[in-house]
Amino acid sequence: MVVIGAGPAGMAAAQELAARDIDVALFDEQPFSGGQIYRHILNSPLDNPAVLGKDYAQGHRLAESIAETKIQYFPGASVWYLDDNRIIGVVNQDKSYQVSADKIIIATGAQERPVPIPGWELAGVMSAGAGQILMKSAAMIPSEGVVLAGSGPLLLLLANQYLDAGVTVSAIVDTTSRFALRSAIGNLPSAIPGMDYLLKGVRLLLRIKRAKIPVFKNSTELKLHGDAQVQGISFRSGESDHFLESRLVLLHQGVIPQLHLALAAGCEVAWNQAQQCWHAKIDEWGQSSVPDIFVVGDGAKIMGAQASVAHGQLSAIQGGYELGKLTSSLRSSLSSKIRRRYIRHVAIRPFLDSFYAVPEAYLVPDDETMVCRCEEVKAGEIKKLARLGCMGPNQAKAFTRCGMGPCQGRMCGSVVEHIISRIGGQRMEHTGRYRSRPPVKPITLGQISTSTESHAEY
Repeated sequence: MVVIGAGPAGMAAAQELAARDIDVALFDEQPFSGGQIYRHILNSPLDNPAVLGKDYAQGHRLAESIAETKIQYFPGASVWYLDDNRIIGVVNQDKSYQVSADKIIIATGAQERPVPIPGWELAGVMSAGAGQILMKSAAMIPSEGVVLAGSGPLLLLLANQYLDAGVTVSAIVDTTSRFALRSAIGNLPSAIPGMDYLLKGVRLLLRIKRAKIPVFKNSTELKLHGDAQVQGISFRSGESDHFLESRLVLLHQGVIPQLHLALAAGCEVAWNQAQQCWHAKIDEWGQSSVPDIFVVGDGAKIMGAQASVAHGQLSAIQGGYELGKLTSSLRSSLSSKIRRRYIRHVAIRPFLDSFYAVPEAYLVPDDETMVCRCEEVKAGEIKKLARLGCMGPNQAKAFTRCGMGPCQGRMCGSVVEHIISRIGGQRMEHTGRYRSRPPVKPITLGQISTSTESHAEY
């Protein structure tokens, strides 16, 4: 079997397969295992990795298992092609080759949701995830004050990590709705099995309060100011307008699954209104609509690191069963405890999804806000097309080139979809999303010219 992605779900799936003496190849585009959550867990450049918290340290065991077991691990291997015949195109060490697999587990994880506000294309404006990546992979932290703006658990976590690393957090501009708790309270009883997540959030908030970081609640009308470099952020909080000077602003509005590889393979997706994004259509084992291709973890549906670990293990157990390596009774005994753990960890999701629902302003920005930074297309242009009868993002792409840049729609796709859906007055299922075609990741003509067909099968 082949596992694509060495984050929590991918590492757990590969480890489970190896434990059952099933040949497994693990491909990951990063030089070290861990994914975003456990990035550089075994070789952190930080003098004191403890600043990243206890949750980060949980990745040690998984990452160590990759080196200790019989997993064929290929770091720095970017998968740029996948089809429904389970043919995989890989670029590794500047060479391209193909392999085939009897079964594939796609564990590509999540990406941050784009936050299109005026000025988000300025230098000095990044996502919160990007700030965290710099800290985890290169020990790079802000040398002066930073403003965190947006909503979601990652924003609170990063603020605490920065505090422990000695970074000055100038302010948190919180865009969470004043009605958030009222919307989420109905999901609180079902979240009781995941009460430790709620307590963790309370601890993060209390730490921020003790550090006396200014928190501007119910913030709206965010706008970044500057010429080439951001100089500050303006917003409205309560009944007052505010402006904060800052040369570094980190934005965040939650995460969405990375579905490009699953879509390229022909896997069906569905609209998830609660999470305001598309997710892979999978069964209880992570099996997609394409036979022998599983989509797991946050790459299928946002579920969090610990749930992703369990989800990856379940897909590996089912894969082993389908290969005849596990009996039905062994599959049941192995999966029962894992499934209970999975259910416990996803119990919190309905509460979090409703509490941190993304405000309309970030789904359908104003006309002058840049939507596609690659092709410099503004929201107003997409709205105009929608009013003229444009039915979906792929048609909009033909008229504006929006989504045809190097990011292949990763930074504009969700916004374009929402704009067309809202302005056109149609359901998101009817609007659709960008098609995904190879190369899913950038590849040079030189790399393609070196492509060879490997006879290795997994």
